[in-house]
Amino acid sequence: MFVGKSLMPSFSYKAVSNAGKHVAGVLTAENYLVALRMLDEQALYPIHVAEGVEAGGLSFGRRRRVKSSHLTTFYSQLADLLKAGVPMMRALDVLSGQGSQGAMAMMVKELREDVAGGMSLGDAMAKHPRVFSPLHSSMTRAGEQGGFLEDVLHRIAIFCEKQDELRNKVVGAMIYPAILVLAGSGVVLLLLTVVVPKLRDHLRPETFNVLTKAVFGLCDLLRDHWMALLMLAFAILFGLTTWVKTAAGRRVYERFKLRAPVMGKIVTMVAICRFCRILGTMLHNGVPILQALKISKDSAGNNILAKAIEEAADSVKKGAALSAPLRDSGLFPLTVLDMIAVAEESNNLETVLVQIADTNEARTARAIDLGVRVLEPVLLVMMAMVVFCIAVALLLPILTMGSAVQ
Repeated sequence: MFVGKSLMPSFSYKAVSNAGKHVAGVLTAENYLVALRMLDEQALYPIHVAEGVEAGGLSFGRRRRVKSSHLTTFYSQLADLLKAGVPMMRALDVLSGQGSQGAMAMMVKELREDVAGGMSLGDAMAKHPRVFSPLHSSMTRAGEQGGFLEDVLHRIAIFCEKQDELRNKVVGAMIYPAILVLAGSGVVLLLLTVVVPKLRDHLRPETFNVLTKAVFGLCDLLRDHWMALLMLAFAILFGLTTWVKTAAGRRVYERFKLRAPVMGKIVTMVAICRFCRILGTMLHNGVPILQALKISKDSAGNNILAKAIEEAADSVKKGAALSAPLRDSGLFPLTVLDMIAVAEESNNLETVLVQIADTNEARTARAIDLGVRVLEPVLLVMMAMVVFCIAVALLLPILTMGSAVQ
């Protein structure tokens, strides 16, 4: 009997108490469902539960990463199958064997095994937090309990599509400016390290002006100390990366992202749109507001905004309105706050939050397009000015030599 008890699996967990406190630990249970039941008896809401010290979902995440597009397709197809009356087990069988490859196929098979063992789909998804976020697993649980699972899965698919669309717009908009910067930097380095030194030998030192001396000094610095400069650049990059990972560094960095000229407003609106869409989608699917705010805080992607959401959750817990603490944070635009306040009064918060996300995502996309259109000529002008300065630095001594000959 003692041996049998020692063979009972251990489950690591992260949970939230009724007071909103984060709790983590390890418990021993016969299986995953019993572990969930034990946490429920302790009045703990599980965020992550997995067998062993390292979660099974975490190890899966380290082996392979599921693409966001594959995950969106999974949610959409599963919703369609369930809506057509296909039983859950049959639907998972179809999705795991319809030609899907790699990590997603393995993931669906694991979900099927867990569901076949008596686990709900939401609990099975929660075992793999690096694939299925707490937002998705919580919404799925609410859909299973409320009897509208297919609608929830369809909304999750739409949510994922919107997030991917916004992310792709931001990344895509920055590709061309990044190429311009790299190409321009390459041209300048080529001029300073190859072209300028060759022309220098044909010029007389007495004809050098201040600009010419500065350009030649920069050439000497790059030629004689390029290794030291490279090591210095790596040291600065490593130092900044390490510092940003600290609590103080991360606060400064995230505050800078929100307040940076031009880009700060865009970063802020992207984070706010994400918060509104997550909170609205969860409320629409029957997730309690305190639990929805907790998951929205964890999914905010910015500690400054997460802190504001946490303070809002504390106020809501005391019976206050959601819009008041968000207004005090100073992060949310007045139009967004007014819409949230009116939605609370009309008891239509979940619909209005999604509408806020849709409207402001479209505005943010237009702002990104406009910013890129302005940034491109600015970068071109800056690179042209650098090349012009180098050209002038070389031409002035040549003109001086020519006038002296005459």
